[in-house]
Amino acid sequence: MTALASASSSTNAFRRLTVAQGETRVSDEDDVILTTVLGSCVAACFYDPVARVGGINHYLLADGTASDTASMQRYGVYAMEVLINAMLAMGASRHRLKARIFGGARMREGFRDIGGANIAFARRFLTDERIPLVGEDVGGTGARRVEFRPGLGLARCRVVTDARAVPVIRRVPPPPPQSTGDVEFF
Repeated sequence: MTALASASSSTNAFRRLTVAQGETRVSDEDDVILTTVLGSCVAACFYDPVARVGGINHYLLADGTASDTASMQRYGVYAMEVLINAMLAMGASRHRLKARIFGGARMREGFRDIGGANIAFARRFLTDERIPLVGEDVGGTGARRVEFRPGLGLARCRVVTDARAVPVIRRVPPPPPQSTGDVEFF
């Protein structure tokens, strides 16, 4: 889902817009703050300093396949293209884009490192597309809250938790009952 916010606001109060998993939002307004919370997911914040247009996406997995548009935005490559195209529609120029990435924590020990794969994808995508990565706060074990002011290109990231990765609790089946030598009839 892409939400576009148009220019010119008459109040000094900030408007916070939440970006959920699999969403992209773009704006050119100085009073808009786009915010999201990340664990192993990654958010990319893009900004065009000349057009003063910015946006953020929030993707769950580096790659995958889906048949419907809403599900496709869960994957990095689709989320990045949606973000770029939404910014171009608001007057941004691809060659002026600058990026920051956030998230990609390893939230659980013993599981595949989804966060690491999301970070690697974002870096590779930006390199391949020649979009400069001007900042990042990625990896670790803590969830993050990201706030991005798209009209100004300002980003802030705070760690929500910084505990060690939560260990996986493995259930051990109870031992089989000991035979006492008795015969039981049904």
